[in-house]
Amino acid sequence: MRMVFALFLAVGLGLAGIAVYMAQNQISRYQAERDYLREAQKNAPLLVDVVVTKRPLKYGERFSVTDLEVIKVQAKKVPEGTFARITAPQESPEAARAVFFEGETRPRAALRSYEMFEPVLAKKITQPGVDAGITANLSPNMRAFTIQVDVASGVSGFLRPGDRVDVYWSGKANNMPVTKLIDTNLRLIAIDQSADADRSEETKIARTVTAEVSPEQVAALTLAQSTGRLTLSLVGMADTTEVGAIEIDSNTLLGIEEAEAVVIQQEKVCTIRNRKGGELVEVEIPCTN
Repeated sequence: MRMVFALFLAVGLGLAGIAVYMAQNQISRYQAERDYLREAQKNAPLLVDVVVTKRPLKYGERFSVTDLEVIKVQAKKVPEGTFARITAPQESPEAARAVFFEGETRPRAALRSYEMFEPVLAKKITQPGVDAGITANLSPNMRAFTIQVDVASGVSGFLRPGDRVDVYWSGKANNMPVTKLIDTNLRLIAIDQSADADRSEETKIARTVTAEVSPEQVAALTLAQSTGRLTLSLVGMADTTEVGAIEIDSNTLLGIEEAEAVVIQQEKVCTIRNRKGGELVEVEIPCTN
């Protein structure tokens, strides 16, 4: 009987030892996983809230609170002008990062097309209750000015709302043909009657373009358009060059140098006439004045 008891005791102690060993291994594994997760969490990028669209939006399409949702995005990967909240109280600090004020029932409109789950950008949507169009694209204190163009003067069909152009004036100055750069880096806000930057008519030839200008530029461009011909030059997206004064006339273009007028003053000669016999003779004398 004692032998059986001793045998069971030995087996029990062995099993207990195995259980303790397995438990220690399991605890060690849990601790290792815990330490790994803590380290990974410590090195994980910071996530922030970003408002995105829940459905695709076309240019000019209205949207409301129900068309938006908030997702987490890496803080260093967030585009400028995003929103962090869909709604917020109007007087709260969060209002500046909200798409709508709480209780706002007026929709906003898209100034460009959006894909599903694309971040909503402040510069690419209108204010609540404002439809997409030229007025929605104008910056504060700026004006819209329309320039007539054709296939030659309007950079063919390559212009789009949002592009920037230089404006050249061609006319006559001092009875000589002249072309002069009169304005630079104007932002276009509409092509013909469309302010849609996503328009698909790749080869459409515009008849008019509308630029964002100051009131002073309106006056200058109006005079230029009425006294000559305006030509647009498309500015590259990465262009940072400051363009100085440019003016070319026909002589400069052809390399013709104007001859300076040379006035040769002839020496003054004074004479008197005498009659000798029947013949009239002129005799030089010193000039008195």
